[in-house]
Amino acid sequence: MQDDRQRVESALLEAVRTPDAYLTEIASHLITAGGKRLRPVMSIAAAQVGGSARVSEQVVQGGISCELVHLGSLYHDDVMDESTLRRGVETVNAKWGNLQAILAGDFLLARASEIAASLGTEVAGLLARTIGRLCEGQIEELQHTYDTNRTVESYLASIDGKTASLFSAAARIGGIVAGHDRDVIEALTSYGTSYGIVFQIVDDILDIVSTDDELGKPAGHDMEEGVYTLPVLLTMQAGGAAAEKLRTTLGEPLSAQTRTELLQLVRSGDGVERAVNVAKEYVAMAEATCALMPASSATTALRDAAGALLTTISN
Repeated sequence: MQDDRQRVESALLEAVRTPDAYLTEIASHLITAGGKRLRPVMSIAAAQVGGSARVSEQVVQGGISCELVHLGSLYHDDVMDESTLRRGVETVNAKWGNLQAILAGDFLLARASEIAASLGTEVAGLLARTIGRLCEGQIEELQHTYDTNRTVESYLASIDGKTASLFSAAARIGGIVAGHDRDVIEALTSYGTSYGIVFQIVDDILDIVSTDDELGKPAGHDMEEGVYTLPVLLTMQAGGAAAEKLRTTLGEPLSAQTRTELLQLVRSGDGVERAVNVAKEYVAMAEATCALMPASSATTALRDAAGALLTTISN
């Protein structure tokens, strides 16, 4: 896998290289900042299910098409959130401005689409639909900003679109390009969806239970910005004094002091534990789909990966 990761890094940098040095610098900014490359790794693992041979260059290209979509969405997210730091470096919008960040994000999406088209019409169509799903998920979230009546169903629909759909696409592309049987491709697709939902739930839990230093930003930032995630929603759903305090205080921008107070309310209740239990349900779904795949070290790695996400929660 280390060799494959190096192939991914080289392919990412090559994908954003242009005759314009300025655009190349902006487009490669978050690539050179590092990252786990989970989506290309997902594509590679999906391709290796049932075997162990070195994956083709087409599989790597399929994986980086998903990673470029992810990076492009981060460029746009940082503009919307007015973020100044990402992966320990200045965001593109903070360093070069919002217009450059938006255009560079569009460029990354265009390059992703070009790569997907080179892999065939099925992959091209899949990636296009996935970009649409990302937008739908983000719009669902934006519709409910500062909405204390947001439902768990709305939350799950949002993360299914804005996060899980891209993991699902990465797994499916790996299966398609590797030439797996259709039932295996469908199992990989379902796995990617479940994994992606666990990934986002865990990320949202960490925003509540982690320290500012661990996060590199204030804990409870989502709540402060009016994005009420699963631990907060389940705390309000439980009723009682904590739920009443949240309902009467949320619904508008928070001061740092109020954010800290509400954060403690959520931490002291059972909303976090209940959110973990929801994540465990999706871990079980991910593991179940692995039983539909041919046995291999890659299959075992996928089965273990979803549950491993939960180990990052220290609360």
